[in-house]
Amino acid sequence: MDAFIHEFENSDRLRERAHRLIPGGAHTYAKGDDQYPILSPGFIVSGYGCHVWDVDGNAYIEYGMGNRAVGLGHAYRHVVEAVARQLEFGCNFTRPASIEVECASTFLQMVPGADMVKFCKDGSDATSAAVRLARAATGRDLIARCRDHPFFSTDDWFIGTTEMNAGIPEAIRDLTLGFRYNDLDDARDLFARHRGRIAALILEASRGDDPSEGYLQDLQALCHANGALLILDEMITGFRWARGGAQEYYGFRPDLSCFGKALGNGFAISALAGKREFMALGGIEQTEKPRVFLLSTTHGAETHAMAAAIATMHVYAQEPVIPHLRSQGTRLKAGIEQAVARHGLGGFVDVTGHPACLSYVTKDGSGTPSQALRTLLLQETIRRGVLAPSLVVSYTHGNDEIDQTIEAFDGALGVYRAALDHGVENYLIGRPSDVVFRRFNTAPRPHSIGPVARAQTA
Repeated sequence: MDAFIHEFENSDRLRERAHRLIPGGAHTYAKGDDQYPILSPGFIVSGYGCHVWDVDGNAYIEYGMGNRAVGLGHAYRHVVEAVARQLEFGCNFTRPASIEVECASTFLQMVPGADMVKFCKDGSDATSAAVRLARAATGRDLIARCRDHPFFSTDDWFIGTTEMNAGIPEAIRDLTLGFRYNDLDDARDLFARHRGRIAALILEASRGDDPSEGYLQDLQALCHANGALLILDEMITGFRWARGGAQEYYGFRPDLSCFGKALGNGFAISALAGKREFMALGGIEQTEKPRVFLLSTTHGAETHAMAAAIATMHVYAQEPVIPHLRSQGTRLKAGIEQAVARHGLGGFVDVTGHPACLSYVTKDGSGTPSQALRTLLLQETIRRGVLAPSLVVSYTHGNDEIDQTIEAFDGALGVYRAALDHGVENYLIGRPSDVVFRRFNTAPRPHSIGPVARAQTA
């Protein structure tokens, strides 16, 4: 028991200060305190490979990997050295830097289905630019997003469709429709109900399970038959499903696609790519149609971020990153599923998703998804040195780290089993975590600690 991580004094002290200075205490909702147990690292100091260290000196094997943005590993040498070299020459100038052309060329070699690319800083800017471009190209206002995929942008066109839509006018909310994934008839019905009004459909190619045979190609054909574009969000699938993204893996060419996250191995860079006939509307050479204010940001072409992207893409091109992600994810899933079976938790804990992008589902005794039990499982894996809000592997997750993680889950699942039998309130310390997209915050609850949990922290 003494080997378990239980000291978060510095994190707790920083939490109080952070919430006074920063709304939510963090600059990304997914990193907020409400997403984690009371007993958890509040702040990370450093990372190397697949390991991170918090402000209390605790070490963890990490699987969030910067919300899936770090595909190679933290402080990956080839990337860091490229960034350091570039920074010696400056990072932002009055005119374009030559590295912008090099980065675009490298990207288009990786994603051959695209004719042109424009870089920016985050995925939200890229998807929102794609939406604007689709509206300009079609002269239509409505956008349809896949309801089964959780996040596309911080901008109003998407956030207005969530529970957390305060501050977004109803007129804006009404411009975004929804459709079901892998259901061509649902999309066909959507076009019939809004004939001649939909500019584009936006979706991820996959959240884990493969789409049905031909679904993506048929969906694009349906879009084109109705005068609409197909936008593919590759923030997660890009540089995980295949080097050229899910579009390469599933063999089709979207009208527009958006990349980010693993593109820069954690450095801030994202991309809008697509067919020339659409992308050129944001250029200065075409004269037949109105200009589109596509993407124009002061920091969109910072040279060190582009150096990071080029170096990252070189690693993907020259080394077996994609096969490694797949094999290690497969190994991790198999080991955790064996532990689930040993503890008689089949049907209560499920590991789901693509091997390179796994997550887990926690259920109570009635088979209903449970935030309290999810929080307990996260609490217990953290105590055992594994920080796993998801199960996303990187190129630096080796067999030893995978095996240590399986061992940590095995121990945590023993507590989960006991919680199912005797009540989660006896094992979870403090309140459960919550979902990000909720209409209201709940009032703070006292940290009631059951007798077993109290003994664990004694």
